[in-house]
Amino acid sequence: MAERRDVVIIGAGAAGMMCAIAAGRRGRRVLVLDHARAPGEKIRISGGGRCNFTNIHAGPKNFLSANPHFAKSALARYTPRDFLDLVERHRIPWHEKTLGQLFCDNSAKDIIAMLLAEMKAAGAELRLSTPVASVEHDGHAFRVVTEHGAVEAASLVIATGGKSIPKMGATGFAYRIAEQFALPVTETRAGLVPLTLDPATLAAHEGLPGVSVDVVARHGRTEFREAALFTHRGLSGPAILQISSYWREGEEIALHIRPDVDFAAVIAAARKENGRQAVQTVLADHMPKKLAQLLVTELGIDGPLAEQPGRRIEALVQKLRDWRFRPPGSEGYRTAEVTLGGVDTAALDSRSMAAKAVSGLYFIGEAVDVTGWLGGYNFQWAWASGHAAGEDA
Repeated sequence: MAERRDVVIIGAGAAGMMCAIAAGRRGRRVLVLDHARAPGEKIRISGGGRCNFTNIHAGPKNFLSANPHFAKSALARYTPRDFLDLVERHRIPWHEKTLGQLFCDNSAKDIIAMLLAEMKAAGAELRLSTPVASVEHDGHAFRVVTEHGAVEAASLVIATGGKSIPKMGATGFAYRIAEQFALPVTETRAGLVPLTLDPATLAAHEGLPGVSVDVVARHGRTEFREAALFTHRGLSGPAILQISSYWREGEEIALHIRPDVDFAAVIAAARKENGRQAVQTVLADHMPKKLAQLLVTELGIDGPLAEQPGRRIEALVQKLRDWRFRPPGSEGYRTAEVTLGGVDTAALDSRSMAAKAVSGLYFIGEAVDVTGWLGGYNFQWAWASGHAAGEDA
């Protein structure tokens, strides 16, 4: 005979644990199942082990979705301040980094411990190392079958995330459940991911891997100002990860190197002051030496600054403002921080995350077609969507 619960949540990540807390506080009998041996594995590795747990600027404008309005309700009803209040009640020390990003002072494990403590206080039960074999629905209740037995519940919440970082156990489970219940799933692809470059470009960039520089990365009308990092495979760093979510294979991206520096004025002043110095010497005052050397070599600039024709200096300044790349691909789900796309928001209620056509079925977090920017936004969506479902399930 199957066990009975009010709510079964599949997935003990950020969204699933938050949902369990909210539902448990309402007096619901909650069971959380996960195939992993430990809860919150993505939380544990995030932010270099310190968990960028939210962003004080989080709002609908910071998310990609086929319906940009869908996230508004959940984000408005559970804000970054709400989560920060929880962090402070547990006396977890935190700090703000650039661009509104909030991190733990000590360890991401503090956030996991906080969520587990809140789940326990709310009466929610957690079972790990429990893969789900099947999900059934008889029109009244859901039956979740595991190798340890079956559980029945009126409400089922899918919080299993997307496909990113498969070595941590990520799968397409949420999409299979959506399809089983005839819910549409939008195209899924790797997001917040390093981009690769072709062999010829990589060969020309020999010596650059490991070099980082402040840039504005652009794709169409979208741009982000952060660091770009040259790697053995291509391009990474925060600016590249951000722009990757808007880019498609084979499309161009452009980098504006050191956008705070007026290189035309800098070079003109250097020529007037000491025309005998090399161009790369002037550039190296504002960027890594290896990058300065590559740029002048690619443009065939050699010899003292005073001997350079105006057209070469103009070409250099233009390249610094608009250095174009056409990445053939990305590193894929192996290193992607998130999965773009997911369960179609048109099939879900924006206030509760409930499936409109299947009573009692919910999808939250990364499984849904709502993807945040880099910098704590995806965690805020996990907290907000999890809370919204937990208040209804």
